This record gives sequence, structure tokens and C-alpha cells, in this order.
Amino acid sequence: MRIAGGDPQLGRELIQRYGCVACHAIPGLSSYGANVGPPLHRMGERAYVGGVIANTPDNLVAWLQNPAAIDPRTAMPRLGISEREARHIAAYLVKPH
Repeated sequence: MRIAGGDPQLGRELIQRYGCVACHAIPGLSSYGANVGPPLHRMGERAYVGGVIANTPDNLVAWLQNPAAIDPRTAMPRLGISEREARHIAAYLVKPH
């Protein structure tokens, strides 16, 4: 999967800035003890995002921006991630590690 307009290196920096590793184990990033949310390994190979929508670039970006708009029961908070930032984060998550 390729994320148009996404830069994986910027995504890595944004993941660290937004503190995603506090809840998720993410490949290539130190996240010891992060087990609130699911591990995010091999995101590009998954069928679903959040267990509720097809894993497409646009859906992954939308989920990162506002997960509760897609699944009101999710525990994942809205962090104020812009579409541009979400594209970078998604690019990091789907790249092979």
C-alpha cells in the first residue's frame, strides 16, 4: 500500500510527537509496555483499520484524524492530527519494517 503525499520519515517524527507509542507497539520505535491499543505491525497488510473499515489509504488517514467518527465505541482519542500529518503517519505505518 502506498500513501499519496506521505513521507515515512516525517511520519516517524509525528508518531513520536503525538505519543502514539504510549498506547501502541510500533515497529522501529521504542514502546515498552505499550499495550492499551493493538500493536501496529504490518499495517499495510491488514484487511481492516480499527476492526471496522477496509484498510485503504484514505480510510487509514481518516481513522488517524478522527477515529470516533468511524467507530464511536473506539478508545482511541482524537489527537488533532491534520490530514497532511495523518498521511505522513500512515506512510510510516504501512512501510515494510
